[in-house]
Amino acid sequence: MLNNKYLKSAAHKISKTGGILVVVSSPTAVGKTTVCRKLVSRGKGLIVNSISATSRPPRKGEREGRDYFFVGAKFPGLIKQGRFLEWEKVHGSYYGTPKKYVEEQIAKNKAVLLTIDVKGGATIRKKFKNSLLIFLLPPSLEVMRKRLEKRGTETAAQIKVRLNTAVKELKYLKKYDYLVVNDRLAETIKAVESIIQAKRHSLKEK
Repeated sequence: MLNNKYLKSAAHKISKTGGILVVVSSPTAVGKTTVCRKLVSRGKGLIVNSISATSRPPRKGEREGRDYFFVGAKFPGLIKQGRFLEWEKVHGSYYGTPKKYVEEQIAKNKAVLLTIDVKGGATIRKKFKNSLLIFLLPPSLEVMRKRLEKRGTETAAQIKVRLNTAVKELKYLKKYDYLVVNDRLAETIKAVESIIQAKRHSLKEK
């Protein structure tokens, strides 16, 4: 669910700078977190990753302030305080985009990567006409299933739910500007990098 009041505030600030919001969406286990992390490391300070907040506990290897802000049961209270540009409850856990960080980076002329779901992406597009929406696809649902099984963080029942969710998300593909199949990570990173560079160049010409 998106907070229109705070989205309008951010939209006004974005209109006065060359900053850009880049939405990167994908089903689970397609690799959007890894892709965005690599983009930031190669972006020479011009690309930053918007760190989401979540109510769920950290998974193995995840770090506070790098992968997510793990706020636990505080999440509903933060929603009431208007701290998020967008938030959703997915698979029983809350996820949201902290407003303050995004606005600060946009004001510095940065490309801010938002790794959010398709509903959030569709609404961001309505509010920010210059936003860039990229959807990462797995080579196939079978590959996605194998990646989930290899990850070992979900039960068979949970994997089935995630696969069904992925099929539903495909209905939103027409709302995205680019579809990129994440088969080989290096090629995916280069493709997304080129897309972002082209969009920033087009904005500078306007």
